[in-house]
Amino acid sequence: MRAVSAQWRHRLLAAVLVPGMALATPGGAAQPPEANTQVPMGQLAYQPGPAPDRLVVSPLADASNGFAVSWRTDANVQAPVLELAAQDDSPAFAATRRLTATTTALTAETGVAHYHQVVVDGLAADTAWLYRVQGNGRWSSWNRVVTAAGVDAPLTLLYFGDTQNKNVSHVTRVIRQAMRQAPQARLALFAGDLVSGGDGQDDIEWGEWHAAAAPLLEEVATAPAVGNHEYAELHEDTPQQIKVLGVHWPRSFALPDNGAAVVPHTSYWFDHQGVRIAVLDGTSALEHDSGAEQARWLDGVLAANTRPWTIVVVHQPLYALRTGRDNRALVTHLAPVLRRHRVDLVLQGHDHAYGRRLLDGAGSTVLVSSVAGPKQYRLSEQARASMAPVGEDTQYYQVLRIANDGLNYASYTASGRLYDQWRIARDADGSKRLIEQMDGRIAPRTCDHRAATATGRTDRCWE
Repeated sequence: MRAVSAQWRHRLLAAVLVPGMALATPGGAAQPPEANTQVPMGQLAYQPGPAPDRLVVSPLADASNGFAVSWRTDANVQAPVLELAAQDDSPAFAATRRLTATTTALTAETGVAHYHQVVVDGLAADTAWLYRVQGNGRWSSWNRVVTAAGVDAPLTLLYFGDTQNKNVSHVTRVIRQAMRQAPQARLALFAGDLVSGGDGQDDIEWGEWHAAAAPLLEEVATAPAVGNHEYAELHEDTPQQIKVLGVHWPRSFALPDNGAAVVPHTSYWFDHQGVRIAVLDGTSALEHDSGAEQARWLDGVLAANTRPWTIVVVHQPLYALRTGRDNRALVTHLAPVLRRHRVDLVLQGHDHAYGRRLLDGAGSTVLVSSVAGPKQYRLSEQARASMAPVGEDTQYYQVLRIANDGLNYASYTASGRLYDQWRIARDADGSKRLIEQMDGRIAPRTCDHRAATATGRTDRCWE
């Protein structure tokens, strides 16, 4: 066959692309910006129906005792049930428990939906269970969940920074790669800004987030921190402008009900094997001045901790990675608590780049910021000077392996290449020390090769 010239190959490919699909031009010229979702404006998708969808497994405060499940149906379903069965190799297994859900309505651009939540407790630790949830004459698949093991058992967990944009298009591959990297993971943490919102496609965006992460959400206990994009603006551009928690958040996740009184739906803690994890609401701390109250709550949660490891998750980083951001209120209120209780690790997002630093120097809390989604910011000079390693123009996921004698942290790029790795070793006397692990890391990635985004923004690397 006669070779096709680059010019004609470009024209032939363009002829079969769906409307609105971006195409790289010969010579690597900038592509036109891609839409935030795969659903064109004015069209509908992800409407609620009689079949259950948007299933999410969440941890209980004691994750060895059970789990919680949330899911969605159309408005014809009231108080459906969850069925639980012991895992069995025969298809003849039978449900041993039936639990009735609580139901809350939500009206969105896709119609009226009912969200359902069930707490499944009283289970044996380190045991595999099967569950399914009910719709209107329909059931979900039988899904497998394993309760947390004892304090001394090793734990593998996944961490994802902001997903936020183009979830089906660009985030799906990151979550799938993370699951391939750590198929034994029993816990997944998210930094918040799961969706972008505020564009008239909020429910469609949530539909795409669930679609991108469904295999993980349905079987691995998932614990997200709330981000600023999970908040909505009321009375925008008026003196009464205020951020309020979006309607999807409390319906989408059946999280532990043990948070700070000032932010009861967006702060919580739980124990999973050898680690206590506390999740904070950074947006409320910065926008509603709730930092001091959340710090008092965190102080009590950590004072009561009997686990050898502690992790705090908060959307906004204590020390910003992006120029023009100042999260001083988080440093003022949270840093003293982190020091007092010698917190091992703070997982953060928000600034859409990668950076790691210590809170106070050798032997202190490790602060990590990461991003899983495609929106990419440029690092500030301050971040470059105070953090190492740093990274731009890259989607990441993190795998943590925690045992009595050490916390092993590894950050990978979307294609599975090792970007950052270190270990906190825990000695017999309980003392801890950070050990850098350089072998196998790829070179730091920057955005120096791209002067601006497709829309001309120079403060971002990709949007």
